[in-house]
Amino acid sequence: MIRWFTAGESHGQGLVIIMEGVPAALSISEEYIGTQLARRQRGYGRGGRQLIEQDWAHIMTGVRHGLTLGSPIGMTIENKDWANWTEAMAVEYVENPSQEGRNRRVTRIRPGHADLPGTMKYGFSDVRNVLERASARETAARVAAGAIAMRLLEEFGIKLHSHVISIGGVWADTPDSHDAIDWNAVEESPVRCADPEATQKMIAEVDAARDAGDTVGGTVEVIAEHVPIGLGSHIQWDKKIDGRIAQALMSINAVKDVSIGPGWEVVNKRGSEVHDVIEPVTDPDNPWQRKTNRAGGTEGGMTDGMPLVARFGIKPIATLHQPLPSVDLDTGEPVQAHFERSDVCQAPPAGVIGEAMVALVLADAFMEKFGGDSIPETRHNYEGYMRTVGPRKVYR
Repeated sequence: MIRWFTAGESHGQGLVIIMEGVPAALSISEEYIGTQLARRQRGYGRGGRQLIEQDWAHIMTGVRHGLTLGSPIGMTIENKDWANWTEAMAVEYVENPSQEGRNRRVTRIRPGHADLPGTMKYGFSDVRNVLERASARETAARVAAGAIAMRLLEEFGIKLHSHVISIGGVWADTPDSHDAIDWNAVEESPVRCADPEATQKMIAEVDAARDAGDTVGGTVEVIAEHVPIGLGSHIQWDKKIDGRIAQALMSINAVKDVSIGPGWEVVNKRGSEVHDVIEPVTDPDNPWQRKTNRAGGTEGGMTDGMPLVARFGIKPIATLHQPLPSVDLDTGEPVQAHFERSDVCQAPPAGVIGEAMVALVLADAFMEKFGGDSIPETRHNYEGYMRTVGPRKVYR
């Protein structure tokens, strides 16, 4: 079982990650994690915060001489912007804090953010106590943890990708097969889109929202290739792999819908148009193939051996340069909502965060299935299982 936790506020001293359950003898480096963190910081529509931070995860525990020890892995990511918030976000008690600039108490509630329910839930009189932790800054910590999960999955041939398939009302022309996607081109695209024509239209959509002082959302697709059959389980609701992935993706800031595979596109079709026909086994090393993958790589709460495909929609974020009408936390009277430095569109980096979350779920399910305290032991268990995957009279 892989467990992980994050701590930290958007403008505090930094982020903290603790990750437990990673087997010993997995090679990992800060450079590998840094590559994923850099991917998260790119993307058209990002705000000024990305010009300040150069995210780097410092591994403090659980790794020696480039290999995991099997003990909890502890990491920190410095917030460079902390230098500008030392009084506003001070840990120690501040008597009569200033009410100027960053130190000023936030009372103007933003519709669509955690501001109102958070202040009511915890009894706060300053929205900053909520918005700091509710900020998408926390997703940098998720990406750091997800990078370790990706590295574990790589040991067993599992690869993850993502691409943006819509921003605003602009939809990409996506190929029938993910094998046709040029992933290098996706990484080079400012909006992480595989369709060059749609890329330019998406950029224009972001520009139009920025010019209007507004924000814009989008849709992202995450693909995990070479996932073995049988991760997850049908036996209890919380063991189902698609449910676990849906919860993980829905937990990302501003995500409002999740589907495994095409999702809503298939609900109005007949079963003969939806289900993936299983082909006769002709390759003993690659049984149980399908011509289609409309199920998105899961059946009955378990992976079915096809690529796992998950889509999620991220709403236009709640902090607008032209704030919406709202009310004041103290008086309940009309005000313009609070403005906190923000992005215009989060769809491009959301793909990287989505990869991390899917990787964390798959790594947990993988270790649940195959166990092992070290990579060699896990590999032994994995290879033994894979020799049994095929027609029963041939493989048992």
